[in-house]
Amino acid sequence: MNVPTNLVFTAKDVAKAVQNGDVIIVIDAFRCSSTIVTALANGAEGVIPTRTVKEARRLHEKHPEFILAGERRGIKPRGFDLGNSPLEFIPQKVRKKYVILTTTSGTKAIISSKNAKHVLTGSFLNAEATAKAALEIAQQSKTGISVLPAGTNGRFSLEDFICAGAIAENFLVNNFEHSDAVSAASLAFQRVRTSLDRVLQSGQHARYLTSQGFKEDVKFCSQLNVFRIVPSLKGETVIPLNESSLSHRHES
Repeated sequence: MNVPTNLVFTAKDVAKAVQNGDVIIVIDAFRCSSTIVTALANGAEGVIPTRTVKEARRLHEKHPEFILAGERRGIKPRGFDLGNSPLEFIPQKVRKKYVILTTTSGTKAIISSKNAKHVLTGSFLNAEATAKAALEIAQQSKTGISVLPAGTNGRFSLEDFICAGAIAENFLVNNFEHSDAVSAASLAFQRVRTSLDRVLQSGQHARYLTSQGFKEDVKFCSQLNVFRIVPSLKGETVIPLNESSLSHRHES
């Protein structure tokens, strides 16, 4: 069976993808997705996304042993342990710990997809692994794949669109029925592949992060296929896909 693929941008599109039983890949390349991938690759037990700073603080009050992390407008909220820089999530800080994470766009996109049976987190860092995992699940489930670029504050984001193309690049042509949006993202990635760093750094969100002192984050998040790990939402918690049969649920 050929697997239909699409990009989804609105809440209505996400609801339809969930209803169709699609595998949903959430992308927030700068930086939420990259932070989740890095945290899990460095040994975190799981990442619990929340919509708001208030929800994150409330959950942390119940579980003070968890790491409280996140950002608003790119900056770590007062009293948080970590921000949203993947470079902060080193093994010495996150190994064998849970992370409560709230971000401006990425965690909201994950939560908006939580009724789907399979929600994966994709980034440049794990593009190939994410594509292969999504294909395997979609073929087994006889369903499609919907890619959700989180954007920035609800606006189109250059890096998320190109990242969608980087993931789609790993979808074998003979196994897929791409929507025009997926084809466009794939063509965009192919066009800029040899100058990926420069193009991504020219984006509006990358320029803002750089102005706030996060230039190294932009560089780190722009790397292709550094990790093989694929984060998967199980209940309320994002864990590595190969552990998704385990039960990791924490009420917020």
